[in-house]
Formats: sequence, structure tokens, C-alpha cells
Amino acid sequence: MHILLTGGCGYIGTWLTEQLLARGFRVTVIDTLWFGNYLAEHQNLTVLQGDIRNVDLLPNSGVDVIIHLANIANDPCVELDPTLSWEVNALGTMQLAEYAVRHGVKQFIYSSSGSVYGVKEEEQVTEELKPEPISVYNKTKMVGERILLSYRDAMIVQCIRPATVCGYSPRMRLDLSVNMLTMQALAKGKITVFGGNQMRPNIHVKDIVGVFLHFLSAGDKIQGIYNAGFENMSILQIAQTVTKYVPAEIMVSESQDPRSYRLNADKLLATGFSPHFSVETAIKEIVDAFRAGKLIDEEKHYNLKWMKKTVLN
Repeated sequence: MHILLTGGCGYIGTWLTEQLLARGFRVTVIDTLWFGNYLAEHQNLTVLQGDIRNVDLLPNSGVDVIIHLANIANDPCVELDPTLSWEVNALGTMQLAEYAVRHGVKQFIYSSSGSVYGVKEEEQVTEELKPEPISVYNKTKMVGERILLSYRDAMIVQCIRPATVCGYSPRMRLDLSVNMLTMQALAKGKITVFGGNQMRPNIHVKDIVGVFLHFLSAGDKIQGIYNAGFENMSILQIAQTVTKYVPAEIMVSESQDPRSYRLNADKLLATGFSPHFSVETAIKEIVDAFRAGKLIDEEKHYNLKWMKKTVLN
């Protein structure tokens, strides 16, 4: 089976590519490589450097499945150039869907975002609740979902709404809540918490990789939209968990960030998927990588800083 993986050199994509290759799949990755390429060479791997909007770069035939991770990720990066973000996240998704139909792709797995729900007071945020995105990023992901769901008659469409991802990856991100607070404790001995009561759902990077593999193997048995997040914690609770492993002072200040949401993943669990990792697993991985010298606090691990410096300068 031949899989086209967009964003396959990213934080999630690097782990997912390795797992797909380990399972014997042929994988073609398309990635801008803004943040580098940490993939080892493999006889079944082709890496194309490019933008997903340029579908002429993609294989002319033989792709069975598309797993679509590539996007301008997170609110601050999207706000750097909202027009670019709409073009990549929404228009790029539509172009990929059209490419899939033209080339007979059987299955399309889309990485959306749990943040499409916006601010919710409900204790159980399920897939039945109406998305009410409050940022441009959230809106682009919701539009991407709607575009793909309009192609359900032509192929299997699976939309996954991940929680905030955490844990160590060769292509590391330190601008995600668990990872960022852990690195603050390690590098500075202090954790700055803005607000603290905002709720964040979390999922380990290896578990979200597992979700993609689960949907891939399920084929047409699983279709539609699924939440993927297993630990709903406040920002302050995350910081307090970090201090179990790294002695650090927690400094709380006011926040203007209204984002607060929980995810219920019962629908996903009912398909037979089981998570194997946790927020504490992620914290321990980052601590171990830092102390072993595998991970340092540097600009390339922060999407916003790196994009300002190298992409949109």
C-alpha cells in the first residue's frame, strides 16, 4: 500500500512516518522542511520538499491513502499571515481532496483540531456539539473538515480532532503546553502560568500516531469525525505535575487567553482504540532527553519564533 503523508517531517509526522515504514508501507512525504528533516533514509520512503498547494509535485498514480497533517499550526503562527494560512489550511486541503478523487485515492485521513469547539462550558465535549471556532486557525481547520466531508461519496473520509499533543519527538516542539512548561522548569527553574484555570485536553504524540494507524487499518469501518484526547487538565495542574519531576517555582499571572475546552473521546474508544501514554510520560521523556543532552531549549523548537526568523522574514 502506498501512503501519501503531508507534513511527514513534522512533530507528529516524523514518528508516524517511521511507524508506517516499520509496518511495510510505501510512504511518500511532502513537507516544506521549514523545521528540518529528521527521517532516516529508507528504501520505501520518498521525501518531496514542497508546499501542499503545489499538487503537481505529487505522484501521478498509485496512491492508496492520504494522511493529511500539513498545515500552518497554532494561533500565533496563523496570525503572522492569515491569508497564507487560509490558502494552506483550507485551499490546500481542497486541492488535495480534488487530487485524491482524480487519482482514485481510496481513503483520506485528516488531522483537524480539538480547538474547533471554541470555549465550552460542558464537562463532556463530544462530537455532537457545534464547533464554534474563535481564532483564524480554528476556523481554517473547521473549513478543512467541511471540505473533506463533502467528498464522502467519493472516498473514505476520516477527520480526527486531536487534543494538544505532548511528548518527545526528533522534530521537537516546545510551544505546546506540556512540553513548554516542562522546558521552562528545566531551563529556568521557574514555570510561568498565565491564568491557570483554562482547561486543556492532552494526548501523547505516540498515541495520536496510534490513532492514525488505527484509522488506517479500520478502512471503511470507521468514518466521520472523532475526538482524540484523554487527559483534560488545567494549565496550573500541568505545571504542578511538572514539579513532581523538576523542582521549579510556579509563577501565576493574569491571562487574556479565553481558550478553555475539554474533549470526550468515548466515540474513539468505542472503536477499539486504547491509549498507552500519558502527560506524565511526556514530562518524563522531555526531562530524560534534556538531561541526556538530546534536547536543548532553542528557537527551532518554537514554531512562531522559527517562522518569524526563517520563513516570513
